[in-house]
Amino acid sequence: MARQLRFNGTGSGGTGCPSVHEDAQSGEVIVHGPPLTEASDIAQLRHLSEGEVAVVVPRELLVDWTPKDMTRRARIIGLDEFDGLFRTFSHSAWRLETRRRYASDETTETYRQFVETSQVEWDENDPYCELIRSQTVAGKRVERVRIVDQPPTTGQLYLLNNAKRNSRLGEDIRNLWRADAEQLQLPPEDFWLFDSRLAARLRFDDDDHLVDVELITEPAEIVRYSVIRDAAWHHAVPHEELSAKLSGSE
Repeated sequence: MARQLRFNGTGSGGTGCPSVHEDAQSGEVIVHGPPLTEASDIAQLRHLSEGEVAVVVPRELLVDWTPKDMTRRARIIGLDEFDGLFRTFSHSAWRLETRRRYASDETTETYRQFVETSQVEWDENDPYCELIRSQTVAGKRVERVRIVDQPPTTGQLYLLNNAKRNSRLGEDIRNLWRADAEQLQLPPEDFWLFDSRLAARLRFDDDDHLVDVELITEPAEIVRYSVIRDAAWHHAVPHEELSAKLSGSE
C-alpha cells in the first residue's frame, strides 16, 4: 500500500529541493536533497548500508520543517469548546470544507426544504448567525473555501444555497472544483484556521457525523495549514460565480 505522504516544507527558496515530507500514518520523516558524492566524505559516514544514499540538507530545513515532538499526542476537544473558538478569535477564521456530505445538514428542516423545493427559508437570527454577524461587524474576517465535485452532490448544492445566507452575515465564501484541489495537492482534511496560529481539524466518523475536533498549535503544522489556505483561496472562485455557471449549464 502506498504511503500517505504530506509535504511539510522546503528550505530551498521554493525550488523544491531539498524538502521534508511526513508519513501521515506512521509519522516517519522523508528527506530528499542533493546526494553526498565525494568518496572521501562518504568514507566518514558510519552505518551507511548498501542501498542507502546520504543527502545534504541545510540545518534550517530540519529545524523548521521536521516534527518537533515524536510523542506529541492529539489534543481532542469537544464540540462545546470548539464552538467557543468562534467567540475568542481575534482577526480571522478560515475554513476548508472538503467532504461530499455532512450528516448533520441532512437532519435539518432547511435541508428538507431544499431537497423538496430547491428553496430554503433561512433563519438569519439563530445563535450562530448572531455570533458571526457580530464578529464581522467588529471587522473580523470569516472565510471559507468549499470543495465541489462535478457534478456537485446534493449536500454541496445545499451549502451553495446556504452561502447566500452566510454572505449576508459578512462571510466570504468561495468554491473550488475537486479536480483543481487535487491538482493543487490540497489534503482531504476539513479544518478551521484561527488567527493563523491555531488549527481545528474536524474529525468525522464513517457515516459523516462530526465526532470531535483536534486542536493544533505546533508551528510547523500551522505553517502547513496556512500554505493550504493561501493556495485554496487563490484558486477558488466566489460562490456567486459558481452558482451562475451551474445555472447556465442546466
